[in-house]
Amino acid sequence: MQPPTERTLRRTAFLADTTALILFFTTTGIINERFIAGMTWDQVLHARLLGAVLMIPVARPYGLWRDWLMKRAGPGRASMLLWDSIALVSFQVPIYAAIIAFSGASGGGLVRGTLGAALMMLLLGRPYGAFLNGVRKVFGLPPGGEKPMSLNS
Repeated sequence: MQPPTERTLRRTAFLADTTALILFFTTTGIINERFIAGMTWDQVLHARLLGAVLMIPVARPYGLWRDWLMKRAGPGRASMLLWDSIALVSFQVPIYAAIIAFSGASGGGLVRGTLGAALMMLLLGRPYGAFLNGVRKVFGLPPGGEKPMSLNS
């Protein structure tokens, strides 16, 4: 049996990162939008559908961004937590703010939703990073961030 081609590995990495992002952030997005931003269930549904569509093209770039930033993390838990949180907040909060604004959040709800998402992402940075690495493992890929993820190996 031949080893997978680079194209196959890229496709697998895209699928793994997209699956992880959609599963994890659909759940946390619903909680934030409904109970923190105060959006209606119709607005939440719209935001989650829009979010899922937008997650497809940004999941892999986020995975690469996270892997690149995680190379700066030290071996300790605090360093991993810090860098995973920085990666998630810096990449996803601006995208999330646009999603909920487009879905009907405005004024105070938009501010609360964005701040709520930023706080959630600070807290969820490392859990999501571990989840992402777990999904990558299920897809037969090495974890990113803990050691460089190379599609050529």
